[in-house]
Amino acid sequence: MRTSKRLRTTGAIALTVAALTLAAACGDDDDAGDDTGPADDTAVVEPTDAGPGTTGSAGTTAGTGTAPAGDGEYVIGVSNTLAGNGWREEMICAVKAQSLASGSVSRVVSISKNGGPTDQIQDLQNLISEGVNAIIVNPSDREQLNPVIEEAIAQGIVVVAVDQAVTAEGAYVATNDQVEYGRLGAEWLAGQIGGEGRVLYMRGIDGVPADADRHQGFTEVMEGYPDIEIKEVFTGWDFTKGGDIAVQELTAGDYDGIWTSGIDYTVVNAFETVGKDPVPVVGADNNAFIGQLLDGKPGAAVTNPAVIGGVGTAIALEALSGESPEQTTLLTPQVWDAESSTADLEANYFEDRDDTFSSAVSVEGYTSYTPEQLFACKGPGE
Repeated sequence: MRTSKRLRTTGAIALTVAALTLAAACGDDDDAGDDTGPADDTAVVEPTDAGPGTTGSAGTTAGTGTAPAGDGEYVIGVSNTLAGNGWREEMICAVKAQSLASGSVSRVVSISKNGGPTDQIQDLQNLISEGVNAIIVNPSDREQLNPVIEEAIAQGIVVVAVDQAVTAEGAYVATNDQVEYGRLGAEWLAGQIGGEGRVLYMRGIDGVPADADRHQGFTEVMEGYPDIEIKEVFTGWDFTKGGDIAVQELTAGDYDGIWTSGIDYTVVNAFETVGKDPVPVVGADNNAFIGQLLDGKPGAAVTNPAVIGGVGTAIALEALSGESPEQTTLLTPQVWDAESSTADLEANYFEDRDDTFSSAVSVEGYTSYTPEQLFACKGPGE
């Protein structure tokens, strides 16, 4: 892994919020507009140059976590179906940190375990029974959760889907723009390889909304490059599995570029394992991958802030207070490579943080916690 030392800079990626109206088409995963969510109002969050982000070490959340009550008024529930994943853990830490910073939450009830839509429906029903006022859900399916989400909304519970969209009527959606994530990385990679050659296309989990949206963006770009041959594999968003697949593929043949759905640094390591020179790799803003780019490995990081959990919490609390937040909020990704974005890479690499943690510590206009609160991963009463 990395041996060089780099200066640590503390700061926050600031994102400016601009509201606009979209006609959202809510259908199945094949609908071009369904990533925009279930309503017409969308807040698009564009990146600015206001400062760097930071990564935070998020605590592991497994099973159901119910903290002692704090002094706030509301109970926030969290439903996550990918336990042990560093990005998801940081997402949950952002929920806890924003709940604590708000002063209006008494406790956070978190259910985090590996499972699919059937498991998550049960988890959501358990949160409803727990008497939560709002649910922050990272959905395992765009449509299968709709009945239980709509049941919660009918009982006066605010539901915010984060990271991935749902089509349930009345649900809020706060996501990193996953279609754009796929598109931007594909455009960068196609340019790097001159519009021709073999590309290893390393997706996440088949059928999950974020994977479907990224696939949409990726394929829209690649349709314009008929001379690029694509080999598709699924990694399950597992870094070890992704690295193993990369070793197998690189042993069997050569590739001119690799696009990953965020399973990146272990893919870069695979080149050393098989004794081949690295080719351009597209990944996410994971700490270890950013370090590899700074060390000269060819590639680009497409940002995908895990603190979207804090954004969803802020939206839920705004709705609970009687205000009318935008129904859908999109965070627009940035592309960082060593050629054009060295300053961003330097500002967002932290040697004392774990390999898999996402860089951005806050989103201006939504989150109000301190970096220390995020890193502590403690909700009200904990």
